[in-house]
Amino acid sequence: MAKVQYYTQEKLDELKAELHYLKIQGRADMAKQIAEARDKGDLSENAEYDAAKDAQGLLELKISKMEEIVANARVLDESTIDTSKVSILSKVKIKNRRNGMEVTYTIVSEEEADLKAGKISISSPFGKGLFGKKVGDVAEITAPAGKLEFDILEISR
Repeated sequence: MAKVQYYTQEKLDELKAELHYLKIQGRADMAKQIAEARDKGDLSENAEYDAAKDAQGLLELKISKMEEIVANARVLDESTIDTSKVSILSKVKIKNRRNGMEVTYTIVSEEEADLKAGKISISSPFGKGLFGKKVGDVAEITAPAGKLEFDILEISR
């Protein structure tokens, strides 16, 4: 049974565009590589042909996995998400109790996580520690650096 994943509309559109590109351009490029390798002589001793066929198999595997992801993707309706507590797509402003540093993160699915962009996965230690908390709560997060405590300052969309 395939795992249902939740995405923003933007991320789902990005996945669909990549899948479309792989199906059209990726397959065309692969066919060209195989044809060029085939033209180089005896197929039984043609390493370039074997490599191109292997690459084609990997491309088809990637296409198959992406088709499954897109088929099981669900778009989150941001208007129905409760902003009184931390949930997926919440923008959370937290304050580290140890050093007083304030940071804002957006809680997203695993595939959309990008720490540089301030997006953390719901399944990460931080995501799990923040999930379900309300403004004023203290989140205790067990991270590789040890146990950390954060005050929840603000939750928004």
